[in-house]
Amino acid sequence: MATVLITGANKGIGYEAARQLIAAGHTVYVGARDAGRGQKAADELGGRFLQVDVTDDASVAAAAKAVEADGGLDVLVNNAGIEPRRADGGFVPAAEATADSVRAIFETNVFGPVRMLHAFLPLLERSAAPVVVNVSSGLASTRDLADPANPAHFYPDIAYPSSKAAVNMLTVQYAKAYPGIRVNAVDPGFTATDLNHHAGTQTVAEGAEILVRMAQTGPDGPTGGFFAAQGPVAW
Repeated sequence: MATVLITGANKGIGYEAARQLIAAGHTVYVGARDAGRGQKAADELGGRFLQVDVTDDASVAAAAKAVEADGGLDVLVNNAGIEPRRADGGFVPAAEATADSVRAIFETNVFGPVRMLHAFLPLLERSAAPVVVNVSSGLASTRDLADPANPAHFYPDIAYPSSKAAVNMLTVQYAKAYPGIRVNAVDPGFTATDLNHHAGTQTVAEGAEILVRMAQTGPDGPTGGFFAAQGPVAW
């Protein structure tokens, strides 16, 4: 059984992925920024709470030291993510996008995984079967968003799909740099969570399935790929 860390695991897909992995017998760190919500989730799940803010270097470094002192890590799931929606759930139009607003999304969605990987790769390299799962999105596909016939074409936001496209590129580059670690990106699908104001058409159990499956990738499994529940996804 593996020791797994999931960021943003106090709710939504991260919470459900933690639940499924714990049920499968794995030890799971429930990563969360908020200590109260994170500890509550860990207690409910039977996991280990780990306070970690992926936008903060010191927080990530402290989390890595805590996990190292507690025995190490086999699997890192970079799940924490944000989307720039209005309070009413509407999209932010391109005319309102600024460098600062886009940077705020990248801080969590792109720089967050980089911080986590920088801090935790030394621990993962000590594992007999290290795995990294980067949570991406179907909205990362330039081909799909550019195609007027594709349902994804309607999505107007600038920052979110750009950030997930960057996550896909990070996945490819880290997989090449660390051939001993299985590094893959996943698309959970359009899942009803707080991220999209519960507009999604899938349950969190359905959305979490691909995270759970890829978190359990063996040493001979794929690396440098992009996967959805149905199988490999074209970049």
